[in-house]
Amino acid sequence: MGTGFVVALFVLGIVLLFLEIFVPGGILGLFGIIALIAGIMLTVDSLLQGVLYVSLLLFTLALLIALSFRFPQTRRFWERFALKTRQNKKDGYVAPKPSYENFLGMQGIALSQLRPAGTADFSGERLDVVTEGGFIANGSNIMVIAVEGTRVIVRQIEDKALDIKGGFKEC
Repeated sequence: MGTGFVVALFVLGIVLLFLEIFVPGGILGLFGIIALIAGIMLTVDSLLQGVLYVSLLLFTLALLIALSFRFPQTRRFWERFALKTRQNKKDGYVAPKPSYENFLGMQGIALSQLRPAGTADFSGERLDVVTEGGFIANGSNIMVIAVEGTRVIVRQIEDKALDIKGGFKEC
């Protein structure tokens, strides 16, 4: 093979590895490593020598990447790719409860208008709920009819509405 072709493989491999930083997915990096390995294998005299050089190449790449996380100048480069915001409980981010199955069949009160989603109270426990598709007024008596993962589905169960304080009132 010509020397120009081997040099082109090396340059192509390095360019593809560099582009992998900006274009996620792994395909460009994989092709870059393949191009470097092919360039090495075309320059060596024996298979053993090629395996030694390829191993040295992969070790060097791993070492350079590991060191790039250690030095402050390059660490700032990698930090640009990381998400820095956090979801805190004090900001209102709450992870969903693992199971709402125990609420199935429970009766409660709609704390907000359910059109079709809103908030309801079930024995002092506030939940985000969804109706079957219809509108339910604030303060209506509701019942959980289905639970699909973290989605709690409710239905209005009677014409009388419960006051938020717990007493009945006429509609």
